[in-house]
Amino acid sequence: MNRFTARSSASLAVLAFALGHAAPSFAAVTVTEDAVTVDGATDQNSTGTPPATDGSDASPESAGDTSSDTGLTDIVVTATKRETNLQRTPISISVIGGDVIEKRHVQSLLDLADGGVPSLRVATFESRQSALTVGVRGIVPFDQNQVAREPGVGVYIDGVYLGRSQGLNAALFDVQRIEVLRGPQGTLFGRNTEGGALSIVTKAPTGEFGGRMQAGVGSYGAYNGEFHLDLPAFANFAVKIDGVIDHQDATTTNPASGQYGWNYHNRVGGRIAVRWTPVSDLTVDLSYDQAKDENTPFYSQLINYNPNGYNVGTYAGTTLTFGGSNCNVLVAGVTTNPCIAPLAPLVQVAGSNFMSQADFGVTQQPSVDQTHGFSATVKYKLSPDIELRSITAWRGVEAHQWDGSAGAHRSTFVPNGAFGRYSLSELYQHQFSQEVQVVGSLSQVDFVLGGYYFNEHARETAATPNPQQWNATGTGYTFINQVPANPTGAITSTNQGWTRNYWFVQRDSFAVGKSYGVFGQATWSPAETLHITAGGRYTHETRKGALTVINNAPFPGGLLDYSNSRFDPMVTLAWDAADGINLYAKYSTGFRSGGANSRSGSFREFAPESVRSYEIGAKTDFLDHHVRLNIAAYIMNRAGTQIDFDYVDTNRFLADGVTANPFFNRHTEETANAPSNSPIRGIEAELTVRPFEGLTLGASYAYTDVKVPATPNPLAGPLFGIPYQVFSVYTPKNAVSGSFDYEMPVGSSGAALRLHFDANYADPAYSFQSENVLAESSFVVNGSIALAAIPLPSNGTTATISLWSRNLFNEHHIYRRSDANTVPTVNNDGSLNYSGVLGSYGNFNPPRTFGIEGTIKF
Repeated sequence: MNRFTARSSASLAVLAFALGHAAPSFAAVTVTEDAVTVDGATDQNSTGTPPATDGSDASPESAGDTSSDTGLTDIVVTATKRETNLQRTPISISVIGGDVIEKRHVQSLLDLADGGVPSLRVATFESRQSALTVGVRGIVPFDQNQVAREPGVGVYIDGVYLGRSQGLNAALFDVQRIEVLRGPQGTLFGRNTEGGALSIVTKAPTGEFGGRMQAGVGSYGAYNGEFHLDLPAFANFAVKIDGVIDHQDATTTNPASGQYGWNYHNRVGGRIAVRWTPVSDLTVDLSYDQAKDENTPFYSQLINYNPNGYNVGTYAGTTLTFGGSNCNVLVAGVTTNPCIAPLAPLVQVAGSNFMSQADFGVTQQPSVDQTHGFSATVKYKLSPDIELRSITAWRGVEAHQWDGSAGAHRSTFVPNGAFGRYSLSELYQHQFSQEVQVVGSLSQVDFVLGGYYFNEHARETAATPNPQQWNATGTGYTFINQVPANPTGAITSTNQGWTRNYWFVQRDSFAVGKSYGVFGQATWSPAETLHITAGGRYTHETRKGALTVINNAPFPGGLLDYSNSRFDPMVTLAWDAADGINLYAKYSTGFRSGGANSRSGSFREFAPESVRSYEIGAKTDFLDHHVRLNIAAYIMNRAGTQIDFDYVDTNRFLADGVTANPFFNRHTEETANAPSNSPIRGIEAELTVRPFEGLTLGASYAYTDVKVPATPNPLAGPLFGIPYQVFSVYTPKNAVSGSFDYEMPVGSSGAALRLHFDANYADPAYSFQSENVLAESSFVVNGSIALAAIPLPSNGTTATISLWSRNLFNEHHIYRRSDANTVPTVNNDGSLNYSGVLGSYGNFNPPRTFGIEGTIKF
């Protein structure tokens, strides 16, 4: 299955080239006298003074501004709630700048799944683009896609926490940078940041007329466009308007007429931002955004059939026989003459081959995620050394999920039986948050004090109809006519539909969450080269909710009344050992909230998980800022790891082998806390080299080792309480990324030729917590070439034309794999049930895409 092994020589050669000729996977940020410039965009601060680059109101020169025009520029981050120089910030951080986003043609967060930041793992939940899983340092939740579940890595946009994984894959607006904060951020960012935080920072209004227009076309019917306009300041108001559209047709087509294929998306959105500066010491930033993301999942392919070599029966009517006798007959609690169903003739076993067209057509329409948000950020300079801040935000998401990716690859053939597993869901969420901060400096002390409030309401309803029906031989099928679901709760192949009024509602749940927090952090510098930071955060959170419907019937017992209070401390010792050499040691904690599982049969509460982290690191600059090497090593102990025991009932029949299973295709899941600590160990390194002007080389590496203790199975039935080996999902042990950036002038007009490549490798990883099954290693190369900054007749206007390709070598790997349907399940009486045995299924990464773009800056 692992095709990386077969092509290892070629892949390693390309990777070695990229590592030796690489560009950094972070932004280039230049500190000037009165602004911070990030990839050509200028972000004026409210006072017109330079940001503090080392935790104080230091001058740019003291921030380590480059002394050579050909050296590496400084990078400014806001991980400590103030602008600081990356090299003097004792946190393991990667920064993805706006230029890198453009060169790699990153259109949404899912494009970061290729591994450009090795310790950051982005993946789909199931195979759906409509909900993303984001993880750092081995803390990657399996299923956070529910109303009473939380992530382990918080995602923020302009300082506002996004409460749900639905809607995370919307098109990115004009992004200045994305900061990846590694390790627990429980003190300054709060709950659900035990693995780290992903902070998206957009470009603010400048008050000067200017902007950018971009349009492009590409393979698979792709087209994209962006419009960003800064208006001149008027009466102390500056306004910025952003609009984006990003479209791609399916990469796996659907033979069914009128139905969508898989890996399709159409994303549109708009944003307006206003900056008001009535006086020099007061800045008010207001913004409103709205986006719509239509998408389909990645296709689930059948990798093998009957890999364990069970007897394959034949059907006599609807009775399965083998050797002239009925199969799977129970005798004294033992399954006799076991056999599995034959494969329908229309079903193709793909093996290791990516399917550009499905083997047969099924029902599939796009999922639709709609997001909107308003935020107000106020900054008031109380004195030259103290600033008051307020961040107020309302946000919401409405998600309509349509997932028909299973086809006939996750359920067995039965003559005249229904199939298709159309996974449907409606989720409505809205949230309000308020944060206040006091950021200041006293003699030898920089400090941040703050308070936080968060309120969230979420509700989800789900159903799983089977829209297709086989004929008697598996040589043909029809689309089932929809009729209203049977109110008695009995499921048949013809009494449920996918139109909302016809749903057989398998579950309905809601939750209301509230969180309160107070925090503080201070850095004391008793000597010029020594900095001691200490901080802490107290959090109190509650969540009340209920699982109100199971199997289309009211469920009165599923109530949740969760409450938790905790304190998260942080202590850091930083030492400027020499010019360009900064060392640190850090202790920090964080936690992921507890809750309840909507897919369970009880909605019972599970506890929070928490982590204690010990980290050492070095941030170094050498050779007059031409070489930059940052290294971090950490040990984390995670307590109460939340483990999801996932089970989709693919058994066509009950234990007697005759009676239809009323819960066929129902997704059941229970969550349990691991009984002991999960140790996590890792090393991270980032190297950037600029040997001469125009050429920048870089490489990043992450080693992550996670060991989760065996955890008793919480699913009701004969396996209840039996310890299971558990795995951390989407966490490769080794991941490495390299890139190459070269720029050379073209003539004397200011135009330049820009060349970019990046290569990203990751070891195989698990995709289910309770399955000892690795997916495949990955090796993805991206590239672009651009003729940039071409002067146009209009004064100050330039044009850029670029060619780009993602997955340049069209590498295919299975990023998500399940072997659950390769073995029989256990009936409640302890006998084995073979009616769901089929084979392994998996989902492949996107194939090669390419295109051309034109950009005009004015």
